[in-house]
Amino acid sequence: MEFKKLFIPGPTQVHPDVLAKMATPMIGHRSKDASELQKRITQKMQNLMFTKNKIALSTSSGTGLMEGAIRGATAKRAIVFSVGDFGNRWADLAKLNDVPVDLHVEEPGNPTMPKTVDDYLKTGKYDVVTITHNETSTGIMNPVESISEIIKKYPDVLWLVDCVSSLGGAKVEVDKLGIDICITSSQKALALPPGLALCSVSPKAEERFTKVGNKGYYLDLKNIIKYIDKKDHQYSSTPSLSHMFALDFQLDRIEKEGIENRFIRHIEMAEFMYEWANTYFKTFAKPGFESLTVTCINNTRNFNFSELNKELGNRGMQISNGYGDLKDKTFRIAHMGELNMADMKEVTGAIEDILKLK
Repeated sequence: MEFKKLFIPGPTQVHPDVLAKMATPMIGHRSKDASELQKRITQKMQNLMFTKNKIALSTSSGTGLMEGAIRGATAKRAIVFSVGDFGNRWADLAKLNDVPVDLHVEEPGNPTMPKTVDDYLKTGKYDVVTITHNETSTGIMNPVESISEIIKKYPDVLWLVDCVSSLGGAKVEVDKLGIDICITSSQKALALPPGLALCSVSPKAEERFTKVGNKGYYLDLKNIIKYIDKKDHQYSSTPSLSHMFALDFQLDRIEKEGIENRFIRHIEMAEFMYEWANTYFKTFAKPGFESLTVTCINNTRNFNFSELNKELGNRGMQISNGYGDLKDKTFRIAHMGELNMADMKEVTGAIEDILKLK
């Protein structure tokens, strides 16, 4: 099998040294070593998330913890704000779990704005708000800093944020923002293989779990937190130890790079991509709200995406088509994880050559 350099919104490139850590010999998942491993991961994730909240992990994709969060945190009704397909997923998960929910969908390309959030919350109908920080289907990054000022006006409301494709690439200050459950997963900006999800859980969220009661077992955050507290930092089921070994090592690599340096690298790649995209095409997201980890680009030249990606494949690279209804209308180029500016110049240069852009 020939492996391509991935410029897709996940899975992303994984450093060979990180992949090698997946082959670490097994330990007992109820051993002291397992507890120490999870403790190390917790401390490093708290640093990356800028939080003192507990860190829960799940051997699942990010969707697993999204399901557990909205199911376990909603006592009254949830309001879901969506700017794309992955925002809609919050509402689907609620409905499938018999959680009362309303869905607000923005016009294509537009972010969720603070006033919209305020208009819903001032009705008093909701005790949970969900936001997708970074929507990979549309390349939009929502303004969580200004949204947080609205949500802080409603202390009885829990704020659930999908940071699956942003955490580790964009700065998310969980405690400063007042996020109650911040969810991410391994295969995006953290640059690990798929299969592990993590989230921070605020004390207010823990209180809500107790009020709502048990909600299943495997994805029940109340149950996962119980094991952290009572079993000395262990996971409620048998975890993917291989992912945990790799994550522990990768978080060391992130700290060695420098967390702030990592954010700057992602900003520089994103700014390069915005300029390039708007020189030859047009970004899909409203200006000022473009993602820091993936650029969604309108196919204004109506080229054949499959043919382009096939030729890119011949050159050892892969990008993504548009997602869902945006397929062939847009295309997406990710800039997260292990990628750097040289990689972005390589892929854009190849596209310019293949499409004969001028």
